[in-house]
Amino acid sequence: MSSKLIGVGVGPGDPELVTVKGVNALRTAEVVVVPVMDTGEQGRAEATVLHYVPEEKVVRVVFALNERSDRGRREAAWDAAGARVAELLQRHAAVAFATIGDPNVYSTFTYLAHTIGELVPGTEIETVPGITAMQDLAARSGAVLTEGTEPLTLVPVTAGAAVLKDALNGPGTVVAYKFGRQAREVAEALRETGRIDDAVWGSALGLEDESIRPAGELDGGPLPYLSTLIAPARRDGGRGGKL
Repeated sequence: MSSKLIGVGVGPGDPELVTVKGVNALRTAEVVVVPVMDTGEQGRAEATVLHYVPEEKVVRVVFALNERSDRGRREAAWDAAGARVAELLQRHAAVAFATIGDPNVYSTFTYLAHTIGELVPGTEIETVPGITAMQDLAARSGAVLTEGTEPLTLVPVTAGAAVLKDALNGPGTVVAYKFGRQAREVAEALRETGRIDDAVWGSALGLEDESIRPAGELDGGPLPYLSTLIAPARRDGGRGGKL
């Protein structure tokens, strides 16, 4: 029996931002896998999924989601997660994997799909796009991501503050993901490049502890890991100036 693995983007946390296609995919799948850390607490993907499918349909699979220093531990966690999902695919025709944001943008699903391709050859892999944190933050803050011919650069600050600084020195809007642990370096990069005045950051978008603040208020204190920053392009204020 051929099987199908569907990566479903469930947005940044607000259950109202799951697409109709995403909800249908979650409900049609026989089981819905959600990633959890080895500490066991409920993640955003799981919390969002439970708005649309019953708890008994959800399977929690441990991933080393924040492990960057110990490659061996990270690889072992990916292998174990892949083996668990492969087992589910042996028994079910359609398995959905819920991931925050979009499954093709810095998503755990990428690693899982690669592993499943090796463990269960012939598995059909599909993805359902999801609303990203930068889109949600732009909507909630009023920041315009792009106009006319402006480029848009997305940087994971886990790659290092230097990568962010290079992007900020370039044209267009810069979006930074996962910068909570390097908030001080991000604030310094924004000030050094003259991009801090219009920049905005947010975390826990659409949730009870949501925070959306001007980047100028960054004081170097700790922020949630999944914080998002938008530094809009430099604009002259005229309509259509970038066309």
